[in-house]
Formats: sequence, C-alpha cells, structure tokens
Amino acid sequence: MTEHISDVTGRPRPVPGPPGEAALVVVDVQRDFADPAHLPWLSPADRDRVLAAVERTADLVGRARAAGVPVVWVRLEQDLAEPWGSSRWHRGLLDADPDTLLSREPCVAGTPGAEWFGVEPEPEEPVVAKRRYSGFHGTDLERVLHGIGATWVTVCGLTADCCVDSTARDAFQLGFRVVVAADATASYEEDRHSSAMRALALHAAVVAGSEEAAAAWTAPSSDRG
Repeated sequence: MTEHISDVTGRPRPVPGPPGEAALVVVDVQRDFADPAHLPWLSPADRDRVLAAVERTADLVGRARAAGVPVVWVRLEQDLAEPWGSSRWHRGLLDADPDTLLSREPCVAGTPGAEWFGVEPEPEEPVVAKRRYSGFHGTDLERVLHGIGATWVTVCGLTADCCVDSTARDAFQLGFRVVVAADATASYEEDRHSSAMRALALHAAVVAGSEEAAAAWTAPSSDRG
C-alpha cells in the first residue's frame, strides 16, 4: 500500500494520518442545495454536475462505513426568528416580508428543503446543525471530531465555493489535516467549482479525487512530524 495520496494534479502528497484518526465530513447534502426540483434556475448541465457530486458523496459515505471511518454530517437549519443580518443585507433582503424570506432562505428548519437528499445519516452517526456557512461556526463540530479521535478529515458535499470551502478552511485553521474530495462536491457554475478547488489546494487542503481520498483510509501513514 502506498504512503501517499495523489492530488487532482497527480502530485503525490503524504497521507494525512492513520486511518484510525480519519473522519468523513459531509456538508449540506440537502434538498434546497441538491434536488433538481428545488433548483429550477440551474441549466441541465449544472444540475447534472450537482447530482453527480451527490452520487460520489453517497459512494464515499458507503466506503467510509465499510472502512470503519466515522461519518459526521453537517446540515444547515435556518431559523427565521434568528436572522443572519449580514447575509440578508448582502442579498438585499433586509426589508423582505416573511413570505419572501421563507421562499428565499434555504434549508429553513422543518421545511422539505432542509431534508437530506440522495444520502442520509445512519441513526448512530453524529449530525451537527449550523446556521452559517462553516460547519464549525457556533457548533460543536470540533468537539465531535476530537471526541472520535479524528486528527484529519475528508470533506465533501455542497457547495464547493461556499459551505464546503468555509468548513474545510476552518478545519485546517483548527489544526485538522484536510482532504477535499473534488468530485464529491460541486458548485452551481463549473468555473466557481474549479476556482474553489484551486484556492483550497493553495491554502488549506489536499484536493483529490474521491477514489484517492477513499484509498487513504486504508493506506499506512508516513512520518507526520
């Protein structure tokens, strides 16, 4: 078995750590972000890319479970009673009426848009609810990961340029070694996905294909010093 993981450019990188210290973090694979019925404004090609990323995410989840790698789920649950004011300002919604907010805010808790899509947790797998982009902001995700002994994470899900990016960067800044499974994430425009992957590879993560990412769960680690 190899002691390296190849990134999307073919460059060999050291495996981040022992398989027993790995975790898979699945971000926001929910209807409002992934279900074609909730994304009518996307082109057919872009919808297909999102669905392909969901399929690869589901495959990664299955392979993590088979390898004994813990799967930790992150989901957006918006609460209209606790608005994210800066986000509403940025999107021009500060003065929006309640009906408009309900239609424009994704993944409002208790609505169909907040449901999982294409893949979902097993009853024993941790689920972390968030109200911002990053899975770490205002949540116990860091505690959950430390509690299962994780020192490195593989991140997948939606969307690459927003919540995946924020979660991966925060994981890196908190000391976790980060792999992003490039084909198990997507953005709503192909160039946005490519740009996000390039930026993450430069600053915070090894960006690899899902096959390489899964192979790292059974590879011996190299010297981590």
